[in-house]
Amino acid sequence: MAERMNDYASDMTDVVRQKPAAITSERALLGSILIEPAYITEVLTMISASDFYLVEHQEIFLAMRELFDASNQIDRVTLIDMLVHKGVYEKSGGEEYIFSLLEATPDAMNIKDYARIVKEKSILRRIIDTCADVSNMTFTEQEEVGHILDYAQSQFTEISAGRDSRNFRHIRDVLRDVLGNLHELAEDPEAAHGTPTGFSGVDRVLAGMGDSDLIILGARPGMGKTSFALNIATNVAISSGKAVCVFSLEMSAEQLVSRLLASEAMVSSYALRTGQLTPEDWKKIADASVKLSATNLLIDDTSGVTVTSMKAKLRRVENLGFVVIDYLGLMESERHSDNRAVEVGMISRGLKLMAKELRVPILCCAQLSRGTEGRTDKRPQLSDLRESGSIEQDADVVMFLYREEYYKTADNTSPEQQEGNVAEVIIQKNRHGSQGTVKMGWIGAYTKFRTLADENLAE
Repeated sequence: MAERMNDYASDMTDVVRQKPAAITSERALLGSILIEPAYITEVLTMISASDFYLVEHQEIFLAMRELFDASNQIDRVTLIDMLVHKGVYEKSGGEEYIFSLLEATPDAMNIKDYARIVKEKSILRRIIDTCADVSNMTFTEQEEVGHILDYAQSQFTEISAGRDSRNFRHIRDVLRDVLGNLHELAEDPEAAHGTPTGFSGVDRVLAGMGDSDLIILGARPGMGKTSFALNIATNVAISSGKAVCVFSLEMSAEQLVSRLLASEAMVSSYALRTGQLTPEDWKKIADASVKLSATNLLIDDTSGVTVTSMKAKLRRVENLGFVVIDYLGLMESERHSDNRAVEVGMISRGLKLMAKELRVPILCCAQLSRGTEGRTDKRPQLSDLRESGSIEQDADVVMFLYREEYYKTADNTSPEQQEGNVAEVIIQKNRHGSQGTVKMGWIGAYTKFRTLADENLAE
C-alpha cells in the first residue's frame, strides 16, 4: 500500500497529466464509516466501489458493503478479518493501514462531503476515458461518423444520468435495487403497472407499458393505428405530466394535431378539414386546445429519420416518459442494403436498444402484409408483420388492431358508417405477461378509441 501511495505522489509530479483523484477524501470517507458504521447508508446511493481511484480502497469499500449487507458490525477487527479472508491483505499490513484511515479522518460528520468529492473525481475520470475512446475511434476512421456521434452522446448521457455503463454491476448492488423496488410495490401496488395506456382493458393485459419496452402496433391501412397510438400518447401526456414525443413520418405536425383535436374535442374530423364548425364545435375545440396545450406533447414530423437521429433528439428531452413512432416502414436504416428486410431488422433492433438506453416505453406503428386479405379470418397474426421477422423477435409487446366492420363497409371513410364500430386490440406477444383480445369502441368521425363499458377479454 505504501508503495502505491508513493507511486501516486510521484505521478503527480510527472510531466504527463494524471487522471483526477482525491486520495485524501477517499481515506476520510472510509475512515468515517469505521468511526460511525451507520453512516454507510448515507453514501450507498451516492457512490459505488468503482468510484474510488485506488484499488485497495475499492476492496475496502466492498468489504464494508459485504459486512453491512450481512448485518454484521463494521469495525477494525471485522473489517481486517474480512480483507484477510478475501486475500486483500496479510494481517499485519492490513492492520496498519486500517488504523491509518482512522487517523486521517478529521470528522465523520462530513461523510457526504467526502463522498461528493470522490464521486466528482470519478466522473471526471469517466469523461477523460470517454473522450479518449472517441478520439481513438475518430483517428482510426474505422467507424462511421454516425456511430461515433451516437457512442459519444450515449456515453455522456450515461455519465450525466449517474449511470455507469462501462463496468459490471455486482449482484449485491442489483439486489439492493430490486429489493427496494419490491418494498415500494408492497406499499403502492399501482406502481407495478408501468405506464398506463389509459385504456383499462389493454392495461389489464399488459399491466401497463414497462420502462424499456418496445411495443409494436400493427394493422392494415385504415384500421386506425395512428389514431390509437395518438390516443395513448395523449392519455400518457395528460396523466403522467411527463414529456411524450411523437415522430410522425407520414403526416405533418398540423395534420397530426388536427387528429388530436378531433379526438379530444369530439368534433368531426371532416368538419375540421372543411371548416364547417358550429358555435358548439368552436367551444369544444377551445376547451380541448387548452387541455392539450397544458401537456408536454412534442411532435417531430421530419421524414426518413434514423434511430440515431431519434436518439440524439430524445436525449435532449427532459423528463421523457413515452415515445410514439408512426411508422416503422418509413424509417431509414443507418446502413443501406438491397434487402429491405435486413434494413428493417437493423431498425427494429436499434429501437429496442434505444428503449433500453432511454428507459422509457416506445410504441412503434407497423404496416401488415396483404396476407390477412386472403384469409377467411382476417384477424392479424405475427407472421403478417411486414418485411422482417426480427420485428417480432425484438419487440416486448406485439399488438394488432382489427375491425370486422372495415371489411363489411363499402365506404370505410364515412363517419356515419363508422360510428359505433367495435375494434379488437389483439395482444399476440407479451414478454411480461398474458396474451388476449380486448374489445374497444371506435368512433371514426372523431378518430377516437374508447373503452367499452361491457368490454370482453378473451384469453
